[in-house]
Amino acid sequence: MTDATAIHNAEQQKQEIVPAQRWTPPSEAAPQSYVSESRAILATIERIALDPSISLEKMDRILAMQERIMERQARMAFSAAIADAKAEIPVIAKNKHVGFESKKEGAAKTDYWHEDFAEVARTVDPILGKHGLSYRFRTIGKPGEPVTVTCIIAHREGHEEENSLTAPHDASGNKNPIQAIGSTLTYLQRYSLKAALGLAAGNDDDGVASSAETSKVSVEQAAALAERIEKNVINLDKFLAVFKIAALADLPAKRFADAMTEIDLLLAYRAKKAKEHQS
Repeated sequence: MTDATAIHNAEQQKQEIVPAQRWTPPSEAAPQSYVSESRAILATIERIALDPSISLEKMDRILAMQERIMERQARMAFSAAIADAKAEIPVIAKNKHVGFESKKEGAAKTDYWHEDFAEVARTVDPILGKHGLSYRFRTIGKPGEPVTVTCIIAHREGHEEENSLTAPHDASGNKNPIQAIGSTLTYLQRYSLKAALGLAAGNDDDGVASSAETSKVSVEQAAALAERIEKNVINLDKFLAVFKIAALADLPAKRFADAMTEIDLLLAYRAKKAKEHQS
């Protein structure tokens, strides 16, 4: 039997391998169905590989096919695990209060609640582990330059995906340079993990508007945005329209991370389109 005939026969056997079942949601049915089909094809590939008459060239093609099937199977398992985990993760409670008077004359008092990274981890870690998921961080930063933190979500089947956020050093509150970097790292780790998992934080428990709700981005933050927009040839007018502001300096401070993420998403979209065009 030739390798082509064997693979064709495996395709014809799919109906026997995956019997008709009651309807289940796509998030449940698709991974299981595809895993069964993949196992059938992989079993056929293994039988073909044992044939001593198979040439090295054909063997390379067979191994490449096997690798593609395993990668897709891992990706399907990852997507199913993320969906199941997200369905179980509750809204994260805001457990930390920040409140102090500004040293700038006429500036509003800072008063708000937020969830710290420990609270995020305490909430999501057991659920992610239950579904075979884990996360880690990669950090890139040079003295005097914005810090980039990449959150990597991995599944036990081998597939992983990344989400990156960039922000300048947080020098607010009279922090020294090391504290400014540490504050930014903690902030970006918390938000990159939440963004990667598609999570939300609970509302302020006292409903008090903080200065973070009304204040604008700092001069340094506006400059960081302007530099990235110019460097990556992004249409400034369209960018401003997305956030419904007249100038970068008008961007609310609380939306700075959103603006950086918007740029990251645009660059990722460009890279994807360029790759598709090349292929």
